[in-house]
Amino acid sequence: MNPPSYPRPGRPGGNHPSRPPRPRASGAPAGAPGTPSGATPPGTVALWQQLTAVAGALQAIRSGQSGTAALAAVDGGLRPGVQALLFQVLRQLGRADALRRQLAARTPPPAADALLCTALALGWNPDEAPYEAFTLVNQVVEAAKHHPATRAQASFINGCLRRFLRERDALVAATDNDPVARFNHPAWWIQRLRKDHPQHWEQILRANNAHAPMTLRINQQKCTLPRYQQALNAINLEAFPAGGTGLALQHPVPVPSLPGFAEGWASVQDAAAQMAAPLLLQGLDLAQPLRVLDACAAPGGKTAHLLEMAAPGAPMHVTALEIDATRSARIGDTLQRLGLSAQVLVADAARPQDWWQAHCGGALFDAILLDAPCTASGIVRRHPDVRWLRRESDIAQLAALQAQLLKALWPLLRPGGRLLYCTCSVFRAEGDAQVQTFLAHNTDAQLQPSPGHLIPGNADKGGAVPDNQIGDHDGFFYALLQKSL
Repeated sequence: MNPPSYPRPGRPGGNHPSRPPRPRASGAPAGAPGTPSGATPPGTVALWQQLTAVAGALQAIRSGQSGTAALAAVDGGLRPGVQALLFQVLRQLGRADALRRQLAARTPPPAADALLCTALALGWNPDEAPYEAFTLVNQVVEAAKHHPATRAQASFINGCLRRFLRERDALVAATDNDPVARFNHPAWWIQRLRKDHPQHWEQILRANNAHAPMTLRINQQKCTLPRYQQALNAINLEAFPAGGTGLALQHPVPVPSLPGFAEGWASVQDAAAQMAAPLLLQGLDLAQPLRVLDACAAPGGKTAHLLEMAAPGAPMHVTALEIDATRSARIGDTLQRLGLSAQVLVADAARPQDWWQAHCGGALFDAILLDAPCTASGIVRRHPDVRWLRRESDIAQLAALQAQLLKALWPLLRPGGRLLYCTCSVFRAEGDAQVQTFLAHNTDAQLQPSPGHLIPGNADKGGAVPDNQIGDHDGFFYALLQKSL
């Protein structure tokens, strides 16, 4: 972790990744009648090619690369199918690792291990396997034969997988008592959740292994929720309300196919993230000019939501900060599509001396949104690589950065103003514990009614946290702080 970069793993933007399209590949085993070994009919992609790319992406993630970067290196024609398979592999990687240890006492070379674990993750549970077991094994072996890094281990991989097919039930049963295999999260992550959420830790882990919904925020300056729902119904897209201005799609679709997306009618934003702007602005007089700071703003979804809530004729001046210039450019793209404007600065929110006087005239803000860098432990279902990339030591490092940001930004808030602190994390060190420490050191801060920790998943199901909002949303934390007059 390099603190000045404020990395946000699992927030890459781009196409909505919650439920990627099923891979389009030739399901025929290598050497099927009428098809030369390794060849596929014209216009199709061989399954072994996709499996090679999936294993390559898994190996990159294991070496510390983000899933976003690993997928970006995949050929565009293969990417949708590879993403679908990779996400399933990452959601079952704990089980796959445990099974591989049952099959091979010594860890194979990285490329062979990645390919073997890819096959085990995709095929260990027949009810969820995307392909028939023998097809999958044949195509994995074909992938091993085609790649220089795995060619020498092709027979070894074939032997392991054939044994797995023969002894599946016994091998799976031998891994059932391993928490990492059962829950598909690192051991330290499981232990931390058990400590932080003793009543709901299993619910969080199960939610992390499920698909997240594709949720839209309707731009009320351009459209109403009922009208947009009608537009969706007109093209046979079923949706249901999620929060005050949100709609969750029954089935995800490519973003460009959404009605009026290019014209700014709607944006893709999780239901939990949609709570930020209303929470921050509640209790403020929107009829009066407001100065608002979005301190860690990229890619600009919450910045845009704040501006969408501005009252007609009452100017809301929003300053959006982002330390990374590339990510900052995405804020401008978001605002341009929606027909909104803000002061966008490439700046470090933790160093107000570099930008507050020079670009904001040293004027105090009425409201500050601090969507702080965090472990992203609440959005694992959308970005399943996060759990395998994070280390337990990251929590303390990020908590220190969050405390630094709170300390730096609090003096910029006017008396009576409000600061909303939020993270997409379920770890208490980045949520409740962080805020309690801040309150203990800042007697001019009062905690207002706030959602606190939101548990990922569908909150209207049995066993959900009682004060969670109804609906399917990511894991999040919110604390609204008001400065004394």
